[in-house]
Amino acid sequence: MNRNNEDLLNSTEANQFGLATAALLRQGSQSLPASVKDRLYAARLKALSLKKPEKVRIQQHVLANSTGNWSVGSRSFWDNVGWVAPLVVLVFGLIGIAQWQQDSRINDIAELDVALLTDDVPPDAYADSGFLGFLKNGPLADSEQDSLDSSKSPS
Repeated sequence: MNRNNEDLLNSTEANQFGLATAALLRQGSQSLPASVKDRLYAARLKALSLKKPEKVRIQQHVLANSTGNWSVGSRSFWDNVGWVAPLVVLVFGLIGIAQWQQDSRINDIAELDVALLTDDVPPDAYADSGFLGFLKNGPLADSEQDSLDSSKSPS
């Protein structure tokens, strides 16, 4: 059955056809026996219970802002500034780590200063390269070796 565009119904003709068809079906269903009506009613209830729920489509207006990014028309305050919170946490975390490292360095330097100032040797001696050589190879190194040997020998 070939139809041209001229043979198609326009919207008013389609509405009239639908109304006429519904009226004929209504008249035909009134003449059906009660048992057939009951079976048709039960079949319709079963079909409606098995019908999948329709997907609801929500239409939102999407606009491009001045930077060219696409955004939804109604955005809340937290959607607009939600990216700031992780950035603030990152910045404060980095500041905290830097402060902790600086405190650690200060404590290490303080421990070294206390060790130098409470030692019997004056601090200027540690700057002398000859004194460091003396500590490594001098008579104190020999006396330490002797004390280690005597502690290992059986008495």
